[in-house]
Amino acid sequence: MTDVEHDLRRLLPSGDPSAVAGLLPAGRLVGPRRPGEETTPVLWLSDGPAPRGLWEELHRGHPRSGLWPLLLAPLRAGDEEFRPWATGELDTASASEPDWYDPAALLRTGWEYSTTVDSEGDPLDPEEAAELGRSVAPFLTGWPGTAPAAACAGDPDGAARALARELLAGDPQLRIGLVAAGSGAEALTACGWSGPVNHEGDIAKVSAVLLDWERRYGTRLVQVGFAELELSVAAPPCDEETALRVGAEHLAFCPDNIFQGAGTLTAYAPGLIGAGQWSFWWD
Repeated sequence: MTDVEHDLRRLLPSGDPSAVAGLLPAGRLVGPRRPGEETTPVLWLSDGPAPRGLWEELHRGHPRSGLWPLLLAPLRAGDEEFRPWATGELDTASASEPDWYDPAALLRTGWEYSTTVDSEGDPLDPEEAAELGRSVAPFLTGWPGTAPAAACAGDPDGAARALARELLAGDPQLRIGLVAAGSGAEALTACGWSGPVNHEGDIAKVSAVLLDWERRYGTRLVQVGFAELELSVAAPPCDEETALRVGAEHLAFCPDNIFQGAGTLTAYAPGLIGAGQWSFWWD
């Protein structure tokens, strides 16, 4: 057994690392950083930039290896520490499990919280409420419910590989990460990513929503940053009405996309029609 295979078996003892071990550049295992304590590895991280085409090959090998590939970005471009990945700023200590949660209920709760309180968690005053009403129109009476599942317009895995090529072409400094997980959605919980901590402290709830989107919209998680996600989308909304409903889900999941981005749902939703990529960022 090679050193790489040995490391990968520490991530997933029951997997078959031989399916991908020979493809990997130099790298190392990373565990959550806890001073004075040795922790269990949760991630294999390449030492340098991801070679072109490697994400796609690792993705093809996932059914055998059990290791989900991620393109990983640091907090800032050129960050020599490559936070949070190389520094182990990961937290698996208190995570629950994605299958504990009803994603529709999580989205409803996210919507209700995001549309009834200010950034400090206090009730909105009348002026703030009026401004918020303009932002969430046409859903002024409350949560509209999740959008219906779409008929897939393409191959979800093919869409993911195409997005990986595009993302790496745009940023050749992205690194490769491998996480023992059944999907990208589950990989976030498995590795202890904490990007949206100011919005949601239990990453399993984030994973639960992403798993639901995998089923309904053919999404796949391809890239993760310090507090950013990039998803491929095989079945995006095809009309304005559906796009508004999907946009409401995005607001419930990541309010910053709208409140610190497009400003209103009616401005945000048209960009979802036919879009093969969804991006999220938390302040």
